[in-house]
Amino acid sequence: MKLLVTGGAGFIGSNFILYWLKNHPKDGIINLDLLTYAGNLENLKSVEGHKNYQFVRGDIADGELVEMILGQGKVDIIVHFAAESHVDNSIKESGVFVRTNVLGTHVLLEKARHIAARATVAKKKNIHFHHISTDEVFGSLELESSKKFNEETPYGPHSPYSASKAASDHLVRAYFHTHGLPVTITNCSNNYGPYQFPEKFIPLFITNLLENKKVPLYGDGLNVRDWLYVEDHCRAIDAVIRKGKAGETYCVGGNSEKSNIEIAKLLIKKLNRSEKYIQPVADRLGHDRRYAIDAGKIERELGWKPAVSFDEGIDRTIEWYKKNKEWWKKLKK
Repeated sequence: MKLLVTGGAGFIGSNFILYWLKNHPKDGIINLDLLTYAGNLENLKSVEGHKNYQFVRGDIADGELVEMILGQGKVDIIVHFAAESHVDNSIKESGVFVRTNVLGTHVLLEKARHIAARATVAKKKNIHFHHISTDEVFGSLELESSKKFNEETPYGPHSPYSASKAASDHLVRAYFHTHGLPVTITNCSNNYGPYQFPEKFIPLFITNLLENKKVPLYGDGLNVRDWLYVEDHCRAIDAVIRKGKAGETYCVGGNSEKSNIEIAKLLIKKLNRSEKYIQPVADRLGHDRRYAIDAGKIERELGWKPAVSFDEGIDRTIEWYKKNKEWWKKLKK
């Protein structure tokens, strides 16, 4: 198969490319990435010369470029990671989030639809469009509640970021129902692991502690997230691409709910620092209290479940940032 991976130089996208080339060595990958601040080709240095890997620098909102790539008739699957994803940045300036996450997704869908129409006429297999989304589109859960998000949860985004992702989810579903484009969607919980840009919570705290700097903790630190090691996310996408049903959504979670303060204290302990390193800061505007995913559907229907526990995953992540200081120090500058 030939995959077009958008945003493949980002955190999850680059981990997915490394995973796919390792586990599906006969498949080819085109990586389309604009290389904005969070895109980093150093993540993919190990596959730079791989015969089945090609990098194209470009914008998913560039219709001519997308049509040129898809028009060659060699792409079987689009795996759409490309997105602006940092909530704080969306609060400061939401325009780029709407442009990339909504308009960029629309361009990809339109061009895929045109190619799919031609494939139908030629009696060839249609392009499969797999869309990577987030649990943040569902809004927030109460701390004391036992409820979890699932595929039937109504949408209720609270930030410009999550609203833009919710809009893109709706567009993807609309292209399935209106145009018959084969699509699948995964809504995933918080990821962590190697190559995550150090503005995000876990790598920011690890790298700050390695530099003997304090760690900024929002509000009371009791906000809860469900954490998933990035390699497990890649395995979930693999399962959906190979075995998922067109038009379906699959929620992906780690079954590992942790409060921010719990993680902060855990990282401090593992890196032999004191709790004096915790620096309380003003809470984020509209900060969702709790996210949690019920991944029962993907477990029952596709046989996927997390393979890496949070304890094992966090140890792997700490070790990776310890061994790759040159990678993250350049980015923090």
